[in-house]
Amino acid sequence: MKKIMLEILGLSPSQSQTGSFALVLGEELGNRRLPIIIGVFEAQAIAVQIENIVPNRPMTHDLFKSFADGFNYTLKEIVISDLREGIFYAKIVCGDNLREVEIDSRPSDAIAIGLRFDVPIYTYETILSEAGIVSNSLTDDEDESDESLIHETIRPKGSFTEQLRDMHNEELLKMLDEALAREEYEKAAQIRDELGKRN
Repeated sequence: MKKIMLEILGLSPSQSQTGSFALVLGEELGNRRLPIIIGVFEAQAIAVQIENIVPNRPMTHDLFKSFADGFNYTLKEIVISDLREGIFYAKIVCGDNLREVEIDSRPSDAIAIGLRFDVPIYTYETILSEAGIVSNSLTDDEDESDESLIHETIRPKGSFTEQLRDMHNEELLKMLDEALAREEYEKAAQIRDELGKRN
């Protein structure tokens, strides 16, 4: 199955879940975005590495790297490998000179570790087709890859998911277009999921 390379475009506070962040991955040679909701600690581990901040004591993901280095294991790639019932799954592909091993992982942990090894992140076309959101609004001047990472959570303004259930498909499609135009990928993902339940 053909793999598609992804890059990290942004990390922003979740508007619907306190203590959660939206990690936005983008198709390297395309305009699809893959938003994944992750926890605050995982977001911090990713942000620390992206911004080259050295913590006073090693974080868990740093420990993983030290452990792998100590036993001459190298990471080859991270793969967002599956999507089941709205939950993403990942694999850490690593090995030594003798064998290659795939380790199951949450995408947030896999990406935090992958950043420390500077390895590529991939997914499959089936996952991007199902959960990807097409963005036509990005230009070179609006590229999100260098946006500053925010470390505060935003309290939810009510249950957005419940509001979506009461809307007609036409309203949802209009909201989806507006969310994409404003690059609100987490909101767009929730609208996409509601539309998906109806099909």
